[in-house]
Amino acid sequence: MTDAPGIRFHRRMTARDTAEPHRVSSPLELLFDLTFVVAVAQLVVQLAHGLENGHGVDEIAPFLMVFFAIWWAWMNFTWFASAYDTDDVPYRLLTLVQMGGVLVLAAGVPAAFLDQDFRAITVGYLIMRLALVVQWLRAGAEHPDGRTTAWRYAAGVSLVQLGWLARLALPEEFGLASFIVLVVLELAVPPWAERSGSTFWHPHHIAERYGLFTIILLGEGVLAAIYGVQDALEARGFSGDLVLVSVASFVAVFALWWLYFLEPAGEGLSVNRGRSYLWGYGHYGVFVSLAALGAGLEAAVADAGHHVEASATTLAFAVALPVGVFLLLLWATHAVLDTRSQVRPAVILPSAAAVLLVPLLAGTVGVTVVVVVIAALCVLIVAITVADQLRRARG
Repeated sequence: MTDAPGIRFHRRMTARDTAEPHRVSSPLELLFDLTFVVAVAQLVVQLAHGLENGHGVDEIAPFLMVFFAIWWAWMNFTWFASAYDTDDVPYRLLTLVQMGGVLVLAAGVPAAFLDQDFRAITVGYLIMRLALVVQWLRAGAEHPDGRTTAWRYAAGVSLVQLGWLARLALPEEFGLASFIVLVVLELAVPPWAERSGSTFWHPHHIAERYGLFTIILLGEGVLAAIYGVQDALEARGFSGDLVLVSVASFVAVFALWWLYFLEPAGEGLSVNRGRSYLWGYGHYGVFVSLAALGAGLEAAVADAGHHVEASATTLAFAVALPVGVFLLLLWATHAVLDTRSQVRPAVILPSAAAVLLVPLLAGTVGVTVVVVVIAALCVLIVAITVADQLRRARG
């Protein structure tokens, strides 16, 4: 039964070809990503408000915890889809269920920050995970060569999900410890499942998917700056500082985008498939730093337009720390795949150190100047790296 050209009601779920040419993200994957835009936006706004109100430190733990749920759910779908995307009706409907779970999770973000209430987030996560388990069970049933691995995934995901549900009944003082234990178990599921055989993920497809999620997170930085400008204009109106910090924020985001895409990871993943865990898991830090940068930029822009409760030093570190972490982990994830990475440690390491030290001047020069200096350092890294690329290409 065919519903439209190329779309079947049911297509046997078998492994995709790992060498399939021109493998790109499907329209369904792009739609799936849009739900994560909503979830990340909710998260960034909550952290930004915490920074502006002077209790940003208190928001760090819930921020990291909720972002893990967002990132891990996105990553699990992405790697499964790379190996088993059949694009038939059951596959699309189960993806729809996962998207609904993301929206439930996004709706629960404010409660997690304000009241440490993770019930809605856990329910949203449960919806996503149940749909993923069904996908793995289907893969095991219809693809005999990968059956053991697929059913191991289904069992591992299900057992850990029971742990997340049980966590809701624990006293509040066990919240962080239980979270850490469950995160370790989540991260252990893929290596354990694939001991019986690797899944058939496509390296260039995975690299593109990670790049698209990076763009989503960079977009949150741009959006956060816009929110800050809107708030500032409503409170005080036009000012030189407001223009300067807004332009610097946009330039910094653009420079970080440039650095991330200097060296596509597809080829590195092709020849180093065994290092995919280090590369993939390392991106939690890359991604969470970009999300945190969006909140820091929103708070910095707001400070340029009206009074905020946080100190200048705190706001400066809210921008510098994410940038510094991003630079260090960008180099580290590239180095995992290729020791001849274009992102050179001789450039990145001192630059990251400089970025992390600049906020110490905030009490004297102000937040706007610190953001401008950080943006200038990011531009300098791009300029040096591109010049080095051109020199080596000519030589």
